Amino acid sequence: MAQWCRSRCLPGGRLRSPLLALCSALALAACELEQAAETAPEPIRPVRVAEVSEAGGGEQATLTGSIEAEDSINLAFRVGGQLIERSVNVGDRVQAGQVVARLDAQTQRNAVDAARAEVAAAMARLVEARNTIARYEPMLARGFVARQQFDRAVETRNAAEAQLEAAEAQLRTAENQLSFTKLVADASGTVTTRGAEPGEVLGAGQMVVQLAREGGRDAVFDFPPRVKDAISADTLIEVVSSTDSTISATGRVREVSPQADPVTRTFEVRVGLASPPTAFRLGSTVIGTVPLSGGAEGLIIPAAALTRADGQPAVWVVDPAEQRVDLRNIDVLGYELDAVYVGHGLKAGELVVTAGVQSLRPNQQVRLLGDVEDTSIWASVVSIVAAASEASDMPPETEADETSAEPMDQTPEDTTDDDRADEDGVQDDGADRAVDLSVQAETEEEAQE
Repeated sequence: MAQWCRSRCLPGGRLRSPLLALCSALALAACELEQAAETAPEPIRPVRVAEVSEAGGGEQATLTGSIEAEDSINLAFRVGGQLIERSVNVGDRVQAGQVVARLDAQTQRNAVDAARAEVAAAMARLVEARNTIARYEPMLARGFVARQQFDRAVETRNAAEAQLEAAEAQLRTAENQLSFTKLVADASGTVTTRGAEPGEVLGAGQMVVQLAREGGRDAVFDFPPRVKDAISADTLIEVVSSTDSTISATGRVREVSPQADPVTRTFEVRVGLASPPTAFRLGSTVIGTVPLSGGAEGLIIPAAALTRADGQPAVWVVDPAEQRVDLRNIDVLGYELDAVYVGHGLKAGELVVTAGVQSLRPNQQVRLLGDVEDTSIWASVVSIVAAASEASDMPPETEADETSAEPMDQTPEDTTDDDRADEDGVQDDGADRAVDLSVQAETEEEAQE
């Protein structure tokens, strides 16, 4: 503007027109406004921070499962027939040797009667053969009976004995078939399922009731592949009741399904409980805490605090005494859905910015909002939902240069934290620009005055 005004001046410095005098005045005012804007104080940025804490030696997975019997059997008849009685129902306690159901046994009783009659007939033939031999023996010695006739009598006796044995075996078989019309529990337990009603015609082996045997109890979970690959037979799992955290038990992995569920893509894992409390009833919902082998050690920070500087992971560290921030590179050991494990670059107890970092610059003065977030909740348990898919190996990051850095893309959980931060005064980029415009407007007003 000033150069344009000088170009309009006559030799000797006189203006060519009154309009040029007005332009000169406006240029002078613009210069003064620019100088005032340059000398205006930098706005103090509101931020939310979290305290760096120790990771505690590794991560854990928390999953929800249920209590099932260690041994569960299906009680069924060994013969077919019509069910005429079922004396137990779901939830009933059954003792060993108790009759739980009966079949119509008329056919089997008839078979037993026929077998007994056959035994009696075979016994009569044997008695007749033995009497014949008893008569022939003294006559054979005196020559009144031929040797050939006597030998036939002996053969007849032997055949009668064999027939008697066969008839007795058939009788035992018929009696067993009759006993099979009564369904008897082979062990004590609780009925969990019924599979047939009186009046139905059942086939051999068809389930009538399902019995959960007393004794062992298993906690059954659906493990994601990542958790399933991290456990072993010696892994100790803590199991607590979902309704009362004071009721707990420990157990070890007893069985791991080799095939994933076709729908959820998870693996069924059975954990044998040692001395389960009585409150762990069949079907109760429990929560299991699984230590994952190879968990990252060191420090832990919220994932929302991570950014990048010079192509390396970095965070904004706050000096609580001077209320200023500094961009610091860190060494990342591992990632989780909402947490980051740090090896070097930070110390336990330092404060890192988790919200309000959109326009931060090194050595910029900030204002802390709310209470300092405690990251020890991540160090204790990193929750992994069984039905959820596996966590990604590395969360997305954004680039930053030496003088500025942008926050990483946040997951829905992190955006919830930002929303809460907004309620206390932390704003997004639009809010920061609004603050800058407000400060600039106040500066211009002061300059005009």
